[in-house]
Amino acid sequence: MKRVVILGRGASGKSTLAVRLGEITRLPVIELDTVFWRAGLVATRRDEWVIAQERLVAEEKWIMDGDLGPYDAVEIRLRAADTILFLEFSVMRCGWRAIRRSRERADFWRWLVTYRWQNRPILMKAIANHAAKADLHVFRNPKAVRGFVAGLACATRLG
Repeated sequence: MKRVVILGRGASGKSTLAVRLGEITRLPVIELDTVFWRAGLVATRRDEWVIAQERLVAEEKWIMDGDLGPYDAVEIRLRAADTILFLEFSVMRCGWRAIRRSRERADFWRWLVTYRWQNRPILMKAIANHAAKADLHVFRNPKAVRGFVAGLACATRLG
């Protein structure tokens, strides 16, 4: 596990998981939201985003967290990943987390609500097409994530 992509609906805990995995594995964490979004929440143009990701994935080790929905060019990082962690939490859980953390724009809420039937199928197809050899872990609740993290922490201490 040297090149990790973390995907999932908004407010599912991708960044929190990335930070925790970075602490355990000592892999550098790249929060894609901070790279992609410009001042005033202006999206990076797709051609620029592809180039930026190509530079990022050229590194030997990393954890990249972020799912930019319709703005994304996820295939770039999927091709380079050896591990994919997909947080598939309910819209209710993610909606509650989003309300608690900050104010969000209307397009965020639209993406959050439609994620399961619009974005998830696109991502699963992209994973099959661009990351078939990567280890895919799908987590449907926080307890499953905690179990994965605990197992990784234990294995890292023993190894």
